[in-house]
Parts: sequence; C-alpha cells; structure tokens
Amino acid sequence: MQGMQPTPAFTNQDIGVVIRWLEDLEEALCAIEGAAACMLTPSGLSAITTTLLTLLKAGDHLLMTDSCYQPTRDFCDGLLARMGIHTSYYDPLLGAGIAALLQPNTRVVFAESAGSLTFEMQDLPALAAAAHEQGALLVADCTWATPLGWQVFELGVDVSVHAATKYIVGHSDVLLGAIMCGQALAARLRQGHRELGMSISGDDAYLALRGLRTLAARLTLHQQNAAHVAQWLSARPEVAQVLYPPLPGADGHALWLRDCNPRYANGLMGVVFAPGISAAQVDRLIDATRLFGIGYSWGGYESLIIPVKPGKLRSVTAERWQGKVMARLHIGLEDPADLLADLQQAFAAMHGG
Repeated sequence: MQGMQPTPAFTNQDIGVVIRWLEDLEEALCAIEGAAACMLTPSGLSAITTTLLTLLKAGDHLLMTDSCYQPTRDFCDGLLARMGIHTSYYDPLLGAGIAALLQPNTRVVFAESAGSLTFEMQDLPALAAAAHEQGALLVADCTWATPLGWQVFELGVDVSVHAATKYIVGHSDVLLGAIMCGQALAARLRQGHRELGMSISGDDAYLALRGLRTLAARLTLHQQNAAHVAQWLSARPEVAQVLYPPLPGADGHALWLRDCNPRYANGLMGVVFAPGISAAQVDRLIDATRLFGIGYSWGGYESLIIPVKPGKLRSVTAERWQGKVMARLHIGLEDPADLLADLQQAFAAMHGG
C-alpha cells in the first residue's frame, strides 16, 4: 500500500541476538542457584514433566510428595501411569523416614518445598541422603523459595525445577519454566529437553532477564510486606494458623532458618481459619477485598487471595486438612498499610459489617 514501508528483513545477526538472550538467562540462573546447566521450558509444569519423562521409564517407581502442585499429581496419575511408571505419595514431613518407602526400582524422589497450598518445609538433606543410598535421584520444585532463597545443590538436590512464571519473571506476563542440574545429569536432561521439543521465544527470555534483574529488590519488599500481614493475621481471632515458614513460631520455621537465605523470603502464605468460621464467610471476606485480586498464578506485583481445599487434593495426608476452612494469599508490592486496611474492612464484611 502507498506510504507503507517494508519490515526490515530478519537476519542471521538477529538470530544470534535471540540465542544470546536465552543463553544469558540460562547462565544467570545457573550462577544464582549454583547449577552447572539450565534448560528453559514454556511453563513450570513443562519443566516438571520434561524432567520426569527424561529420568523415568516403564517399570520405574516415583516417590512424590503429597503436597505437590495439583497438575503434577494429575501428570503422575495420568500419563506416567499409562506409561507403566508407578507413583507413590509420601508425607512431606517424613524426612529421613522416607527410606522405608524406597523400593528397588525407585528412581526419583520428588520434593516441593514449601508445599503447594499447605507450605510444608521439607528436610531436603535427609531426603537426599535416603534417596542416594538407594541409588535414586532427588528432584525438587523450588519455585516458592526462588534461586535466591537457597542453594539447593548444597543441600543434596540433584535437579531443581522452577515455575519461572512466578517470581523470576515477576510481572505476570510470561509463562516460563527452568530445569537446573549438576554436570552429571546435564547431557541426559539436555537430550530429553531437545527430544520433547521444549523451547521458549527470545521475547520471553528477554522479559525473564528483565525480571531477574529486580528479583532481589522485589523479594525484599514482598518479604517485608508479608511479615506485616502474617503477623497481623496471626493475631486475628478468626485465624487459627498462618502457614508461612518465615514467620517465627510457624510450622517449618526451624527448617526455613536452617536451609534458606533469610534475606529473601516471599509473599505467599496460607491461612487456616478458626473453628466456627464457615466457607461462606470466607467467600464474603474474599469478595469484600478491594486490593486483593482473585487469581491462581502468583509472583507479580499484585496481591491475590483464593479459597483452597487441600484436603480434596491429598491422599496420604488428606485427613490432616479435612474440614479446615482455608485461603491462600499472595502479598504483593502495595503499601502494607493499605493491604491491612483492606483486610480489616474485609473481615468486618465477613461478619456482616
């Protein structure tokens, strides 16, 4: 059309720039977490599925934490089962006792710390020691803590997976996963990554690098804001328990202090409401919030809140959570005074105020 100019041609030099973005992101993640190799995938779930499909074969046994991300469980009970790979679930608080569950064909022990929705801190060194004694590998979903939160390879983890969608990207605008490992597994995982067709765009790598540059600053503020909210919630009569390992006195706090970098906690936590508080009341509380959005994929600027029912998503630990009325909160980067004021009026609305 008249007046329009053709788009400049995409050249070999441009391809080099795109590849460089991917390589820069991989190298940066390796440097932060202490890994020898990093493979990028289109989502956090694809990082998990790629890892398990690469490390397991028909006839193998997988020990999976009962506190895993629900889509991980669906994958294990679905595709892996159809492939002849058996999954057993274990109590995330088991620690060294997992040795009793290891079978001769156990090839992978999978941990997620802190646990999805229920935030159990797992004893990774104890799990690693038991797994390695049997000749199995320890794979850990480390999304919650981020690569800044701990040095998992020093704790005995063989493969670390991340939903980089969350805090690494940090702006709720990219889906991304990362697989990190030591040199011993690098070639094997790279082959599986390639054969399964896992790749990401140059734009996504560029945006993840943008997020990585501010990760430390954002986590510091998430942690500060979350500490205010967690302490405030723990003093509410409507709240029986705050599930947030960085909170002194919370379940898992001792393990968090032992294994994690106290400079970099985050903003994700759970709330168990007191007996007598109904699910309908919690729904009213959630609907009454003005600054908290309703959303599943956390890690961005925004504060979020959702009701959760982990008892329906567990097997060996289902009884622990049955009948409990709960919510999950992500504390964002807003002014904490505004967040507390919002929660204050939402609690009033919960009671009909």
